[in-house]
Amino acid sequence: MTESTFSTLRIDGQRLWRSLMNLADIGATPKGGNCRLALTEEDRLGRELVSSWLRDAGLTIDVDQMGNIFARRAGSRNDLPPVATGSHLDTQPTGGRFDGCYGVLAGLEVMRVLNDHSITTEAPLEVVIWTNEEGCRFVPVMMGSGVHAGVIPLETALAAKDRNGDTVAASLERIGYSGDIPMGSKTFGAYIESHIEQGPVLEAEGIAVGAVTGSLGLRWFDVVVTGQEAHAGPTPMPYRRDALKRAAELIGDILALADPYQPHGRVTCGEFDLYPNSRNVIPGRVTFSVDIRHLENETLEQMEHALQDICSKHHEPGKVTVELQDVQRVPPTPFNSDLVDLIRASSDGLGIPYRDIETGAGHDAVFISRVAPTAMIFVPCEDGISHNESENATPEDLEAGANVLLHTMLRKAGIAAS
Repeated sequence: MTESTFSTLRIDGQRLWRSLMNLADIGATPKGGNCRLALTEEDRLGRELVSSWLRDAGLTIDVDQMGNIFARRAGSRNDLPPVATGSHLDTQPTGGRFDGCYGVLAGLEVMRVLNDHSITTEAPLEVVIWTNEEGCRFVPVMMGSGVHAGVIPLETALAAKDRNGDTVAASLERIGYSGDIPMGSKTFGAYIESHIEQGPVLEAEGIAVGAVTGSLGLRWFDVVVTGQEAHAGPTPMPYRRDALKRAAELIGDILALADPYQPHGRVTCGEFDLYPNSRNVIPGRVTFSVDIRHLENETLEQMEHALQDICSKHHEPGKVTVELQDVQRVPPTPFNSDLVDLIRASSDGLGIPYRDIETGAGHDAVFISRVAPTAMIFVPCEDGISHNESENATPEDLEAGANVLLHTMLRKAGIAAS
């Protein structure tokens, strides 16, 4: 393949868009989004559809013990570790059509266009579909990639339960994705993940591509506020041990703790459980989640200390108690500088405007960076909205990001001599 042919090589943007829209039919919601919770029937149907497309493109498929799917396109030197791309197909309960699945289907489109032009790479290529990235049905988040990278023990992940007591192991078996490939036996020469930004920066600046230099660190906690349930009518206000009243005071303080740590500080309380959740009973226990994030580990540590101080201030033994429980920690993660340089070079070669950017979201790439050179490619999403049924991205931006992915993978894998 000549240099001039390489420089003009492009993915089929309309084909990529059709694939995204066909996948979006599975688990479609009334407001135009998607609900494909991890390891549900909808997730199974999505996996089956995308796997059929990968097989049609000539890729061979393996499934590991966590249900992660690895689809390989052979190279001229299959002794080399593959250059991989991918993301996830599971969504939030009110998720969008692009979060995660764009990364998988952009990878599929790379394979299709190489087939169209009869191009063989030196190193093999892989498209990976990671299990339970979202973490909304089963905790911890980014589970499949976390187990692959050795961050989360396999036994811990398989034993994780949803709110109905269903386990990951049982769900994998039920949907037919309890694979036999040992965890961690798949290795990568590089991993490059394409994703919508899930923030407003690229769209606001009119830039088509973000070369992601690293991710914010995150720490997840549960706060358990325990008082005493009592009848709502006969119990005067001064005699109450109202867990919800104390939780409301706590939440106000917690949601302000990131204010001194801008521009990278983040804090979110997103999940709540009220007990006994009865109209005429004073709540005896409230459990809610806290998500704190920052680009610098030292500042993240300061934010955690602030959270601990807030909880201690509201803890009142014998009346209403406050317990802070550690759930998950992911440190700030820089991505591989050589791969980021390849993304920049590919964008320049294609004439696509780009900027360096950090990610505030957790992605499978964060865990994979611990075991392989890793980078990410961002494209804009409308108003920066994600984890929402109104999540949207333009076909033109998605095409631009996929073209950068194509050229970056080819630069890394090499093109076999014809």
